[in-house]
Order: sequence, then C-alpha cells, then structure tokens
Amino acid sequence: MGKKFASAPTTPKVSGSANSLFKRKILISSYRFHPNVGGIETVALILAEELTKQGYIIKVITQALADQNHRTDFPFEVIRRPSPLQTLHLVHWCDLYLINNSNSLRATWPLLAIDKPAIIVHHGQHVPSKGLLFWQEPLKNRVLYRIQNISVSYALAKQIDTSCTVISNPYQDELFVEKPEVQRKHELVFLGRLDHQKGLDLLLKALNLLREQALAPRLTIVGNGIEKKNLQRMTQDLGLTSQVRFVGEKTGQELVSLLNAHHIMVVPSRPFEAFGIVALEGIACGCVVLGSAQGGLPEAIGPCGETFISEDVQDLAKQLSFLLQDSEHLDMYRANAKEHLSHFHRNQVVSSYVAVVERVLNSVVLHKKEGAFLEKITGV
Repeated sequence: MGKKFASAPTTPKVSGSANSLFKRKILISSYRFHPNVGGIETVALILAEELTKQGYIIKVITQALADQNHRTDFPFEVIRRPSPLQTLHLVHWCDLYLINNSNSLRATWPLLAIDKPAIIVHHGQHVPSKGLLFWQEPLKNRVLYRIQNISVSYALAKQIDTSCTVISNPYQDELFVEKPEVQRKHELVFLGRLDHQKGLDLLLKALNLLREQALAPRLTIVGNGIEKKNLQRMTQDLGLTSQVRFVGEKTGQELVSLLNAHHIMVVPSRPFEAFGIVALEGIACGCVVLGSAQGGLPEAIGPCGETFISEDVQDLAKQLSFLLQDSEHLDMYRANAKEHLSHFHRNQVVSSYVAVVERVLNSVVLHKKEGAFLEKITGV
C-alpha cells in the first residue's frame, strides 16, 4: 500500500477558476457554526469568509440555532436547520458539497441520492454512530471512499481508513495577536469546553500536587459546559478556590485581552484531540502552551511549548513546575511563535483548500469531456 495521506497541495493555475466569469457554487455543511464557539465553528467561518473573497458563491447549512447576539452581516447565506427536502435542493444547487466534520450521517446522506463532487473535512476519529440502522454505517463508509477527504492533522490522517490530504486548521490571525499594553500578570489559563474530554479535572489535580512544592499558580478557566458544576465542586474539595477562577465563555477582544494577561496556556485534553486551534490562539497571544502528547495537539503546539504524557497527572504537574520556574524557557518558546504561526494563517490554509477544490471540480469537468468524446466516437 502507498501512503494514506499527502501534504496540502499548492494552488494550481487552472482555467475556469473562481475568478473567472463562471462562479463556482459551494455548499458548506457544518453541524456546528456561529454563534457556537469552538474549533469546527472557527474553521467553517474562516472557510466561508475566505472562499467568498476568492469569488466562490457560498451557502452554509448548519444545525446551530441563532441567538440574540448572533452576527447577521455574513457575506454569504446561512441556512439553519434545513429540512431534508431543503438540503437536497441545496446539494443539487451547488457545484461542490463541502462537509466540515465527517461524524454525521445527517451531512453525508444527500450524496447517496445526488452524484455531486464533495469534500469531507475530518475533525475527529470516525466511530460507528450510535443509533444507526445496520445498513446506514456501510453506506456512510461508501461515501467516504468515493469523495475527497481532508484531515486536519497527520495524527488524524493515520486513523482514517481512506486516503487523505492533510491541511492543518487555521486560526483567526487578524484577531488573536499580542497586546503590549496588557500586563501579563497571571500564570495559567485554560480555554475550552468544560467536559470530560477536555481534561480540566486533570489540571485541577495537578495544581493540588504542586502545593507539595510550595507552588500555588493562579488558574483562569474560560468556557462553559456540562461539567461546570462538578468542576467547581472539585475546586472547592481540593481547596483551590483561592487560586482558581471560572470566568465563563469569552469571545472577541475580551478573550484576546484575557489570554494576553497569562503566561502559560494548558490544554490537558484526553485522547483524541484531532488538532487544537486553541493552542494557536494562545501562542498568538503570547502564551507558552503545555498540552497533552496525543492526537494532533503536538502539531499545533510545535516549538512553542511542551507536552506531557496524556492523562498523567504526575507528569502534568512536573511539566508545570518546570515552566513556572524557568522564565528563560518561556522566552525561548515565544521566540518561535512567528514562524510557527505563519503556517496556520487563514490565507495560507485557505489557499490549500482552493487547490483541492479546483482539483476536484476540474477533474469532474475533465471526466465529463472524456465521456462526451467517447460517446462521440463510439456512438454509445
């Protein structure tokens, strides 16, 4: 067998590109989208905005509901919770169907009814979906094999049972920047969903261990989730209330300023973290990142931080102790940030997506031309 994955291609020079008179129509399906907050939401928004700038006609379908604070100024149409019939019409309308997250039969099923060029962006391991009928999972797998697959990390590509192009996730580089006017006076920050997979409980236990070394770093917890009350109770039970503050969900400039006020971002996720945009956001705001050594998280952290053995509280405490007491190493990691982050700027990443989009669309055009030529000479 050959390699199961390839690096992102460069943007080809092709006829009939998005900048020509014929504008390509792309339907992006993202189960989660604005106003929800998270990595998949970030990728969907960046792709929709940047592909629109490139001249493509974009529509987004999502299961995310709007709220009173949601944006309404998108340069593309957002259809929330479309009916099955609406979805079929939209898939028929587009030239390319781009599915941002593969773990949902809800998104792939139209491809069983409509033969449409498609790309699936994998943000997580594919596992059999609970509640699917016995015939549905094989059909979903058949869809995966006949379309273009993109993985957001090399680690994830190795877990997907089909060939993939690897394109790392982008971050909002126009938003997440260092703010020299903000004083970096706090030690640790956690940013993410408050659930079991994100591993905040491991970090709280590590803080408890650090007290044996007379270390009591302050931790700011940014985010909400189903485990919030349990984690607040754990904080009290461990006697950490004077060190730990829960500040809820933050976005925009408020989040950027908050990250700029901290030295170290901790990403203690349990397996499997496919990538970790949050690490890029922290690095861009001047944080050194300490993350679990699993999945694609080490790819996101790169030379801008350290990793610890996944789910190992003792090793997490050890690495925290090292970083908290060695400011020279923090400066060294920060010096690597500019070069590392350049690979994840939105323009850089979207250019790789455009290359894949055009390759898929042009292969369809070529296939149709070959079919028409064969029909002409054979009469069949």
